[in-house]
Amino acid sequence: MTAEEPRFRVRARYTDSTITVYQAYRPEIGRPAARDGRFPTSWKRDRMTWIKPSFLWMMYRCGWGTKEGQETVLAVEIARDGFEWALDNSCLSHYVPGLHPDQAAWKAQLRRSPARVQWDPERDLHLNPLPYRSLQLGLAGEAAARYADEWIVGIEDVTPLATELHALVRARELGAATALLPPERPYPVAESLVAHLRS
Repeated sequence: MTAEEPRFRVRARYTDSTITVYQAYRPEIGRPAARDGRFPTSWKRDRMTWIKPSFLWMMYRCGWGTKEGQETVLAVEIARDGFEWALDNSCLSHYVPGLHPDQAAWKAQLRRSPARVQWDPERDLHLNPLPYRSLQLGLAGEAAARYADEWIVGIEDVTPLATELHALVRARELGAATALLPPERPYPVAESLVAHLRS
């Protein structure tokens, strides 16, 4: 871990008004979503949906788009104010002594919160864990509805990119693979939005 990479940091591709997050779905969900710029009616909004600002963490999770049910990788561009609303209304997915008064208080907060946060090890091109962590954001209830109906600006199928990168990594062409990675940089999130989310 270096001074430039604290243990907990949101890293993402973003603009002045949007942030890109990644998800992977089976083709029956992912392809219509990319085509229409919104999730199809078969997308279950009553289930928690996890969004990930880290492209390589998504590659780790979906196996470069090869895992069953995760064959279509989506880059979902959403409004930054929506993403930050979710952070502000989220709870850590696990109990942390010192951060929460006690386990009962954490469980009560978890029940009230429409979003939850996990910090998972960031990954390198070989999908090995790095000594610092990236954000996963789970959306349920009001947060999932806002995500699907209000926050989405655009959806792109980036499965071809995942496939190309995977081939380059397997061919040990790491320089070429690095050049193709989506550019992610530290996201300028207010301390007040994440202070309650660091374990």
